[in-house]
Amino acid sequence: MTGQDGGRVAIELAARRAFARHPYGSVTLRGIAADAGVSASLIVKHFGGKEALFDRVADFSAAAESLFDAPLTELGAHAVRTHVEYRRAHHSDPLLRVVFAVGRADEGSLLRERFRAQVVSRLAERLRSPHAQVRAELFVAGLLGLGAVSSIDKEGPAASAHIDDLVELYAPSLQAIVTPGTD
Repeated sequence: MTGQDGGRVAIELAARRAFARHPYGSVTLRGIAADAGVSASLIVKHFGGKEALFDRVADFSAAAESLFDAPLTELGAHAVRTHVEYRRAHHSDPLLRVVFAVGRADEGSLLRERFRAQVVSRLAERLRSPHAQVRAELFVAGLLGLGAVSSIDKEGPAASAHIDDLVELYAPSLQAIVTPGTD
């Protein structure tokens, strides 16, 4: 990915890191630009400013849409495959940034609220099963765990395994969460 699209992606990744790790007030466009290897004016051109950029990186709806775009009977395999493909293509995780926002004040709270509404609650609405909210939270926790282990050891077995092996090994546990059993 090069050119304008590559610049946008680099900006979004740098902004995700900055907003997840630092209070909103201490994040600057210049700092994000330096991390992304672009100019601050390019950020303004693409996103309009710091507030609009924060709104963009605090939006999980596209990630949820791609992760959950499968029939419930195939959701475990689809979510694992989509998650791993995204991580490998973008060198980042579609969900994990919410974990870094746990201790932050206003911006962390907003990030967590959006995550809950756009990811967890969206999945819970689809489940229509006993304990739908808990099932959704546990399913998403499984994806966060997969992302965490791949982030902790970028060359480790889970991060470097063949995608079909990951789906075969990990998806059944996620599928069991969303497929109602005997409660």
